[in-house]
Amino acid sequence: MTSAQQRAELQRQIWQIANEVRGSVDGWDFKQYVLGTLFYRFISENFASYIEGGDESVNYAELADDVITPEIKDDAIKTKGYFIYPSQLFVNVATKASKNHNLNTDLAKIFSAIESSANGYPSELDIKGLFADFDTTSNRLGNSVPEKNTRLAAVLKGVAGLNLGSFEDSKIDLFGDAYEFLISNYAANAGKSGGEFFTPQNVSKLIAQLAMHKQDTVNKIYDPAAGSGSLLLQAKRQFDDHIIEEGFFGQEINHTTYNLARMNMFLHNINYDKFHIALGDTLRNPQFGDQKPFDAIVSNPPYSVNWIGSDDPTLINDERFAPAGVLAPKSKADFAFVLHALSYLSSKGRAAIVCFPGIFYRGGAEQKIRKYLVDNNYVETIISLAPNLFYGTSIAVTILVLSKHKTDTKTQFIDASALYKKETNNNVLTVEGENNHIEQIMKVFDSKSDIDHFAQSVDYEKIVANEYNLSVSSYVEAKDTREVIDINKLNAEIRTTVARIDQLRANIDAIVAEIHG
Repeated sequence: MTSAQQRAELQRQIWQIANEVRGSVDGWDFKQYVLGTLFYRFISENFASYIEGGDESVNYAELADDVITPEIKDDAIKTKGYFIYPSQLFVNVATKASKNHNLNTDLAKIFSAIESSANGYPSELDIKGLFADFDTTSNRLGNSVPEKNTRLAAVLKGVAGLNLGSFEDSKIDLFGDAYEFLISNYAANAGKSGGEFFTPQNVSKLIAQLAMHKQDTVNKIYDPAAGSGSLLLQAKRQFDDHIIEEGFFGQEINHTTYNLARMNMFLHNINYDKFHIALGDTLRNPQFGDQKPFDAIVSNPPYSVNWIGSDDPTLINDERFAPAGVLAPKSKADFAFVLHALSYLSSKGRAAIVCFPGIFYRGGAEQKIRKYLVDNNYVETIISLAPNLFYGTSIAVTILVLSKHKTDTKTQFIDASALYKKETNNNVLTVEGENNHIEQIMKVFDSKSDIDHFAQSVDYEKIVANEYNLSVSSYVEAKDTREVIDINKLNAEIRTTVARIDQLRANIDAIVAEIHG
């Protein structure tokens, strides 16, 4: 089955689940239940596979809970980070779900038990609260217990019916595809809570490739606005496991997405000791200062959000912001995230950051920060993308690539706004076939070639003369798509037309004269 076929089948099956509970659960809430159940199924199957250890004579799901010794449990938690008894496995719960009158409370107990199994172990903080957004007792599922159980059973049955095969062998990112499909189908809600933390997979692929370009190994990868973890995980999918030596780091301010990011790590078989996702405000309370520098940083921070800025007088002395000599505006935190990333970047690495285009040409504090970045030769490339690539916003965003190891003082500008394929309500970057958009961008990013209407490497002096304007359209001339008109040919056609009109008028006058004569 090809990736396109796998994706289409997954989407068909998820939509079928949605129809089972439609009219009762708000689309945005429904998303949480499907993703939570998908996660529950995955960790159950993954855990059972670990216990069975490839021994076909052992079927963990058929064992009785009381045959599990404390030693087995202790060893499993130290390795996997959590423990699931046979009776708690997804397959066993889903099989009996439609006849279980206590399904909602049983699920709540199972989720609590899985989380608390890590208490006192190194994985405790990585597991704690993972199922917090899967509220099986919520009135959003129905006003009565039977209603709640009916809908939970429908979701369990639907996810049980997903033909996922081996997660490891799948040609698609199952969790990411399910997430992306659900967000796209509940786009009205995605704007309020989805678009700002979900980066479409193909954009994520581009960002990961930019950040990891030509690095044989990176010590670790970091996303200061991690969202659901999609950017971090694209680095794992794009490159061999050994390239990222010390793991995946991210911080996220939204509690629901923080949980999704941690789920996503487990779903991609990244063990608890290899990922470090923190909850909190990156700008005011950064969690990974003791882990820097990072060889690869990827990020899609929220666009033009408010932050405390100059209201906190200590921030101008913060080592992340002090070198620029000015703070990002209180109503536009974009450059605060950029400076934070730069501060955490190693001398050999790159940061690839999705940015709101306005920060590249506005004046005031943002212009001063651009001056700092350009004068210190940190800006390697700026790429303008097509509009409508993201859910919840039609903005044509820009990718900023930062580097501390440039070999010249030029800045590269790439106008990729014409690279997209129209699909349903959104545009997409393609990654397959002859018209591989990501390949086209990466090729010119690597070569730094000048290509008319597409890419231009600009001297430092020219940017200074242009008052540190870093807007791509200021340096890459748009292709003139207007029709070229041959004036001589047009004039000849006009003369012929006028002569024809004169002849017709003469003929009409002759007919009229004949009638009246």
